[in-house]
Amino acid sequence: MRIRNFAPVLFLGVLCLAQGTWETATELPGVDWHGISGARKEAALKFIRTEQCTCGCTMKMAECRMKDPSCSYSRKETSIAMKGFAEGKNADAVRAEVKKAAGEPPPLLEDPVKLSVTGDPAKGPENARVTIVEFSDFQCPFCSKAVAEANEIVRQFPKDVRLVFKQFPLDSHAQAEFGAEAALAAQAQGKFWEMHDLLYKGFPDLSRRTVMNYAKEIGLDVKQFTADLDNHKFRARVRSEEQEGEVAGVGGTPTFFVNGKKYNGVFDVASVTPVIKKEMK
Repeated sequence: MRIRNFAPVLFLGVLCLAQGTWETATELPGVDWHGISGARKEAALKFIRTEQCTCGCTMKMAECRMKDPSCSYSRKETSIAMKGFAEGKNADAVRAEVKKAAGEPPPLLEDPVKLSVTGDPAKGPENARVTIVEFSDFQCPFCSKAVAEANEIVRQFPKDVRLVFKQFPLDSHAQAEFGAEAALAAQAQGKFWEMHDLLYKGFPDLSRRTVMNYAKEIGLDVKQFTADLDNHKFRARVRSEEQEGEVAGVGGTPTFFVNGKKYNGVFDVASVTPVIKKEMK
């Protein structure tokens, strides 16, 4: 069983709250339920809805994730809880682990890890001083919101920032892996970013009919595109990028690395710009 240990980087203050209130929602910003189902998931949900965040906000963990998705404390603590319940631990054991980690938010940038970007779709010059690697899911609501921020960052640093995209479809999103394969099939014909933009523009619909219409719209060789999808030509590559992300510490989507360092802050232009400028020095 694969367990994704840490939560994704988030952005902005309002994120798809229509999915429910914090007391009822089963999908929360920065909480990946991979590896948890049935009674374990119910226990985890009960736990984060009743345990208080330690950042001093007086909110419950789930409440803090929903109302303040940039909070690094609730992000870290819900990740610890998710991992604990996925491993079959009881509430007392999970509570002890959360208490042990309380008051220690993750650093803004973690230690660098090695990421291969050869052959991955990218925007920006190859000799850019700062490379941002994004692990993303085409059916993730938070990823769809990050697109505009990522594009604006690249626009503001045209000579100094390179954005690299990697596939990380979550198991909880039924059409995400199909979307990932479709994007790579489009890349094979030189149209990755065109497909990328349409997949997120039409979020969350990744049905075959919709994706085939996108292929026609951007001028792909539809016969070749169809064959690549039917033969799952790029499935191994998708799985390889997932595994690379898991080794690097990706726990959900979107997760960003700045010059190989996992970024744990709010992903928007205002927050990322100082980080970029520091890395440029």
